[in-house]
Amino acid sequence: MVTPPEVALDAATQIIANASRVTVLTGAGISTDSEIPDYRGPNGVWTKNPGAEKASNLQTYVADPEVRKAAWRVRLDSPIWDARPNVGHHSLLRLEHDEKLELLVTQNVDGLHAKAGSDPGRLVEIHGSVRHVVCLGCDYSDPMQVALDRVRAGEEDPSCLQCSGILKSSTISFGQSLVEDDLIRAEQGARNCDVLLAVGSTLAVGPINGMVPVAKQAGARIVILNGGPTDMDHYADVIVNASISDALPAMVGIASGDAMLNRP
Repeated sequence: MVTPPEVALDAATQIIANASRVTVLTGAGISTDSEIPDYRGPNGVWTKNPGAEKASNLQTYVADPEVRKAAWRVRLDSPIWDARPNVGHHSLLRLEHDEKLELLVTQNVDGLHAKAGSDPGRLVEIHGSVRHVVCLGCDYSDPMQVALDRVRAGEEDPSCLQCSGILKSSTISFGQSLVEDDLIRAEQGARNCDVLLAVGSTLAVGPINGMVPVAKQAGARIVILNGGPTDMDHYADVIVNASISDALPAMVGIASGDAMLNRP
């Protein structure tokens, strides 16, 4: 029997209201209302441009200059640069203000949680951030816009200013390991919460989707908010299939018209 959306939303709201330590895991779905497409959906970046997926594989990116040149063109025109945090991002700040947020882990690389004002000490960008560039050969790093200015000036595949090595965004590519400290923090966040709230993720990508069973085994309740089914629905206490911008404010106790939702 399928739970009506309004009943599921009421149940999720009550669970979060009674919680004292909420760990949040967000995916691409929370940023689609900021006009940032997901990757594998019908209008996803990789669905529309399979070549862009090649650039996400580290081995291919390093081996093929043409893949890197195409990646720089995609970065140059990315909608991320003009994107603003939406109601979903701002809603999660209520958990911080109410001193309920244990940790916010995001699979997104768009930097919108940070831009919305989330506390850096309680934020883990598990897949890195597109807003910085790093060298694969040395410790050089810079804001991404520094490298993009070089592309605009005519460099198709800008190299490191220190060692002439290959530059890429500071995102975690396929073939790269996640940052160990970030993984440890994410696992601790799952073990230490009394509610794990998953928002806008299909929960199909490991190892970070493992936060769900870890939290469940530690005794936490699991609330999933997503537009459709996820790979971890069988762990959930409550599943809300609804618009994130519509449901999340109510779920965390924000009334319609609250100034928190109208931040720049």
